[in-house]
Amino acid sequence: MTPSISIVFLQILATLLFPTFIFSLNQEGLYLHNVKLGFDDPDNVLSNWNEHDDTPCNWFGVTCDQITRSVTSLDLSNANVAGPFPSLLCRLKKLRYISLYNNEINSTLPEDLSGCVSVEHLDLAQNFLVGTLPASLTKLPNLKYLDLLGNNFTGDIPASFGSFRQLEVLGLVGNLLDGTIPAFLGNISTLKQLNLSYNPFYTGRIPPELGNLTNLEVLWLSDCNLIGEVPDTLGRLKKIVDLDLSVNYLDGPIPSWLTELSSAEQIELYNNSFTGEFPVNGWLKMTALKRIDVSMNRVVGTIPRELCELPLESLNLYENQMFGELPQGIANSPNLYELRLFHNRFNGSLPKDLGKNSPLLWIDVSENKFSGEIPENLCGKGLLEELLMIDNLLSGEIPATLSECRSLLRVRLAHNQLSRDVPAGFWGLPHLSLLELADNSLSGAIAKTIASASNLSALILSKNKFSGPIPEEIGSLENLLDFVGNDNQFSGPLPASLVILGQLGRLDLHNNELTGKLPSGIHSLKKLNELNLANNELSGDIPKEIGSLSVLNYLDLSGNQFSGKIPVELQNLKLNQLNLSNNDLSGDISPVYAKEMYKSSFLGNAGLCGDIEGLCEGTAEGKTAGYVWLLRLLFTLAGLVFVVGVVWFYWKYKNFKEAKRPIDKSKWTLMSFHKLGFNEYEILDALDEDNLIGSGSSGKVYKVVLSKGDTVAVKKILRNVKITDEGSDIEKGSIQEDGFEAEVETLGKIRHKNIVKLWCCCTTRDCKLLVYEYMPNGSLGDLLHSSKSGLLDWPMRYKIAMDAAEGLSYLHHDCAPPIVHRDVKSNNILLDGDFGARVADFGVAKAVDANANAKGIKSMSVIAGSCGYIAPEYAYTLRVNEKSDIYSFGVVILELVTGQRPVDPEFGEKDLVKWVCSTLDQKGIDHVLDPKLDSCFKEEICKALNIGLLCTSPLPINRPSMRRVVKMLQEVGGGNLPKDASKDGKLTPYYYEEASEV
Repeated sequence: MTPSISIVFLQILATLLFPTFIFSLNQEGLYLHNVKLGFDDPDNVLSNWNEHDDTPCNWFGVTCDQITRSVTSLDLSNANVAGPFPSLLCRLKKLRYISLYNNEINSTLPEDLSGCVSVEHLDLAQNFLVGTLPASLTKLPNLKYLDLLGNNFTGDIPASFGSFRQLEVLGLVGNLLDGTIPAFLGNISTLKQLNLSYNPFYTGRIPPELGNLTNLEVLWLSDCNLIGEVPDTLGRLKKIVDLDLSVNYLDGPIPSWLTELSSAEQIELYNNSFTGEFPVNGWLKMTALKRIDVSMNRVVGTIPRELCELPLESLNLYENQMFGELPQGIANSPNLYELRLFHNRFNGSLPKDLGKNSPLLWIDVSENKFSGEIPENLCGKGLLEELLMIDNLLSGEIPATLSECRSLLRVRLAHNQLSRDVPAGFWGLPHLSLLELADNSLSGAIAKTIASASNLSALILSKNKFSGPIPEEIGSLENLLDFVGNDNQFSGPLPASLVILGQLGRLDLHNNELTGKLPSGIHSLKKLNELNLANNELSGDIPKEIGSLSVLNYLDLSGNQFSGKIPVELQNLKLNQLNLSNNDLSGDISPVYAKEMYKSSFLGNAGLCGDIEGLCEGTAEGKTAGYVWLLRLLFTLAGLVFVVGVVWFYWKYKNFKEAKRPIDKSKWTLMSFHKLGFNEYEILDALDEDNLIGSGSSGKVYKVVLSKGDTVAVKKILRNVKITDEGSDIEKGSIQEDGFEAEVETLGKIRHKNIVKLWCCCTTRDCKLLVYEYMPNGSLGDLLHSSKSGLLDWPMRYKIAMDAAEGLSYLHHDCAPPIVHRDVKSNNILLDGDFGARVADFGVAKAVDANANAKGIKSMSVIAGSCGYIAPEYAYTLRVNEKSDIYSFGVVILELVTGQRPVDPEFGEKDLVKWVCSTLDQKGIDHVLDPKLDSCFKEEICKALNIGLLCTSPLPINRPSMRRVVKMLQEVGGGNLPKDASKDGKLTPYYYEEASEV
């Protein structure tokens, strides 16, 4: 063997027997490389974890000791890796810091982690871990930080958790833990943060032993099913900075020892059942207090004077039973940005200098008895965004200083006693979206400066003493949706520029002194839904172009001086309300409206003629001529009609016999849920094909106009049919015969403005009829995903989302037993004439009965729902609770934000939720939002998108309740808070740690 061959042979042998001679990665690097092999890494974030390196110290997320080169930290936060927790990490003996925050770590947490002897910081928050909490975590002798927020842990908190030796932060927020909050947690004397919020604990009291945690800085027990009074032992927590006991069932008085917590910066007691009065004295010791929220309780009494002398940032006391005056000292706070006192019984004057020294952003004192003048310095720092003072006794004029408050977004001063002229500059605030001044005694004209209010979407001026002409500058408000100025003294002609308001949906100027003709070009108001100009002095012809306004369903021109003929084009409209009475109209009434039900719409027009009793007296000769003409026409067409009639009658009779048996009215049973102005015979007589407006596999839907002019929708359901969702192929199951009466009775008891009203039901052996209120604008899904989707701008979509959320919240939280809809989708959200939303089709077999278990979960024998809306866990468990509806509602929000359907061929195998998530990651927010939406609302739309994504969280526990969704939607559209606070003034529970890392 030659020397060169021998050398090659030795190299190969060395490679096989001693691979470390070639791959020089140290042992800790080999451990980490095996960790990589156990992860699914779709974003390839671990691509530089290279086995050819000497050490892992330069790998992504890895930090080493500079001297020993031992791995001390592994931070893979937000890396989108998936897989079980890697136990191999415990072999890294110097590893002190582990963060796998916000990934897809799944399975159970290993029971024995005692090998991680050096670990001080363990963050596994926002993952998919399941099972019970490992009791062995207490064997980590150096552990100071443990955060398991947002997982799916179940069971009790282990008793061993009371024996942590150095633990400073314990975070178990948003899991599925039950049992009660254990007293042994009071043994962890080193604890600085205890965060247990949003777990379904059993009903219980706050353990008094928590008062032993004298080093505690943050106690977060929100939504933990706590009852009873707050124990006095919590008064020992002298270092507490954030005390949050909100959203529970706590009662009794507000603790007097609260004023002893001199380090507290934030106190959250809202949404409980606290009673009694605030402690009167001792507040001056709380020099660090910045935010206090005791709203939504039953607190009485006055606001303590000492409390208002503190340098507060936020004071929330709304929805209580408090009274008395607002102490003057609140005006001296240099930091106050939020003051919400609405829905109490406060009285007296608002502090004169309120806002002068404070960076006020939001003030809401609505629904009280405040009197006196509006403080002139509310916008003293030029930051005020919301000024809400509805329903008080405020008087005087609107301060001229508010004319310079260019930051204002929403102003609501309705239902007060304000008077005099509105300052000219106030009309033209550039960012104002809502100006509501209704029901006051304000006077003067609308100033021409209104041209500068380019963002104004709602102008509500009704029931005042405004006068003069409406300025042409009103046409500059291109975003105006609602212009309501009824019951004033406006005069002169309507401005010609009104017709260029392409977004205008409501124009209500009835009961004024307007004159002249309607402006030409009214056909441009394509989104006009309501036109009410009644009781003015308008004249001329009614423009025939009104007939081209396809979404108009309310037209009232009564009490004017209109003349000429009624345009035949009006019969193209689908009107819920038509009133042309008390004018000077003449000629024939269109056959569409020549019916008794429309009689009141035409009274008081001497020259009108139609086939309605009580109209057209004294025109018998004209009637006779008309009859002769009709008779000639009939004779001319008699032969043709006879032949065609015979053929048609045979065909009609054949189909009628197949589709519908003759109605025997005597066999129908009526069950009513409201006072009715009709009977079953009137409904049955109208069930013909001419009134059919929809059909599906379960039956047909008819639009029925009743004799009194009201309109109802009648759903005819045949028995012994399978109900399937059209387009989804998902079976919802057979109609249940035995439980029908009881279930319909339950639905008949529902009373809510955002639930479609069920008037009554009629049943017989072969079918049943459900009679609902009629929704003229159809379903959200049909409108949103049609060529008419442009009608739905963002303010309207937001209103629809709010309405639907409030309806579902009622079903979940206010019905007994709770009702789970099981088929929430955009096609089951119906829109009334004002585009108000009603939740519909929640009827048969969808109520959670009283036999459901304690968790409110019920198994269903078949899948109910529609493709793209079904919560992931529902499809394979068939277990339903409110979280299933919340997921579906989240999909509806995503539809409103993106304009996309829940499933679409362009998504491939994805549904809308997955498409939004992947598109956000790969392309960014601009590729998700509906391009039809105005970019000026982008911030609000993004907030709504976040709510939709939260509702569609894969883990049910991470989805908020519908009550919480309503509150979050209410907060959409506000300004930005200081960076350490959220919209409701809450510090993140990890605020202090974040601050310490800066």
